[in-house]
Amino acid sequence: MDDHGARRLASAAAPSQIAAMTDLHTPDGAPVSRLAFGTMQFGGRADAVESRAMYDAARAAGINHFDTAVGYTEGASERLLGGFVATERAHIYLATKVGYMGGCGRANIRAQFDTCRSQLGMDAVDLLYLHRWDGDAPLEETFETLAKMQQAGLIRHIGVSNWAAWQVMKGQAVCARLGTRIDAIQPMYNLVKRQAEVELLPMAMDQQMAVMPYSPLGGGLLTGKYARGETGRLSEDDRYAARYAPAWMHEAAAALAQLAEELGTSPATLAVAWVMGHSARPSPLISARSVAQLRPSLAAAEIEMTEALYARIAALSPAPPPATDRLEEA
Repeated sequence: MDDHGARRLASAAAPSQIAAMTDLHTPDGAPVSRLAFGTMQFGGRADAVESRAMYDAARAAGINHFDTAVGYTEGASERLLGGFVATERAHIYLATKVGYMGGCGRANIRAQFDTCRSQLGMDAVDLLYLHRWDGDAPLEETFETLAKMQQAGLIRHIGVSNWAAWQVMKGQAVCARLGTRIDAIQPMYNLVKRQAEVELLPMAMDQQMAVMPYSPLGGGLLTGKYARGETGRLSEDDRYAARYAPAWMHEAAAALAQLAEELGTSPATLAVAWVMGHSARPSPLISARSVAQLRPSLAAAEIEMTEALYARIAALSPAPPPATDRLEEA
């Protein structure tokens, strides 16, 4: 197990908002919360009423960072979130994404961002992600477009999602020539999907990028609900079923559930808290279909993740091999 340093999460008596690696803050100057809320299910698995209830529960728990994308639930996610945020825009760190479809060329970025603004009912957002790598669009064109959007006050920070570390650093080099930078990354990261530990998280620490990982619950696998016969993404979506098909992942989820029972908490709480415990200080995107389903994830900000507990949870799944085979020098 590599050294992840001190892993002490915010307790109920401590502030729930702690500055990220890069200085991300809401328009009124408050630091972004350690937990972020992902609204991928707004207007889909969660109707408007339940979406509003989850937004309110997240705000009551101190979350001020909300994440969406131009194409989530055919635009319903942005429309709902925009309506919820409208009355308190200055207090909210708002992130969205473009480029999952159509690439990261100038025309597509601008067209999709115009759609974002229309759906959100907002002129500007705090963080705009490129949703996935586009090997065809010239990086100079991509980041020049984003840099000009920054200069125009349309976006405050630049992020990338689902990029490999080498891709991020290529983008960062281009950004440096343009007088800007990549401020945040959004990789997949959870107890059974740990590839980000090899290069992405060390890179983010070196570059002082904020890390906003998605799927801290592994599509619900780490909540233990599938072992209980419940349904969700793994039973309803072939992509998620394939992503979390290996038997060892289900064995790790069962072991996490046993540990949670021993500690008198929820496996979802432990799963989210474990992601938060990495020394890169990730701010995981939590999400749910209902307030009841959301509460165990919210509770992750209230527990103490000691080094011993972190190591015990990490031992439930295999750590990925390091980036170099020269182990004697590690």
